[in-house]
Amino acid sequence: MNTVSYPNQTRNYCVFDEKRINPLIEKKEDSLSQIKTILNNSNNEDEILEALYALNLMLDNGTDKTQIAQLYPQLSKFNNTKSPNIQTFLAGIYRKTKVPDAFGPLCSMLIKNSINPPQNCHFDPNEEIGGAILNYLA
Repeated sequence: MNTVSYPNQTRNYCVFDEKRINPLIEKKEDSLSQIKTILNNSNNEDEILEALYALNLMLDNGTDKTQIAQLYPQLSKFNNTKSPNIQTFLAGIYRKTKVPDAFGPLCSMLIKNSINPPQNCHFDPNEEIGGAILNYLA
């Protein structure tokens, strides 16, 4: 069962099942252990993207960013991904949490994507990655 609608020719962003995401966001810090479990154990891109999307929205909705930053060991598992969707969400989360250890992986993502651009991608993940790097440098 696909729970994520991926970007396509007419939409340059993912669409998520809000019924699955909203309970995580509403519970704020109380849902971080559930997200941590997903990130530790899942190899399913849909599940990973849902967890990252939830973290991104939680940061926007006032969840303690220090507690989200403590998930860096779980997030860093995906630092070498070739998925432009995962890269984009990681960059957004790193931009908001400014975990010092994430700066190097962001630079690495940008360089790797510049050398081997993502194929069949309907958006440029380097926009978010570069923006996150600039935010670190600001």
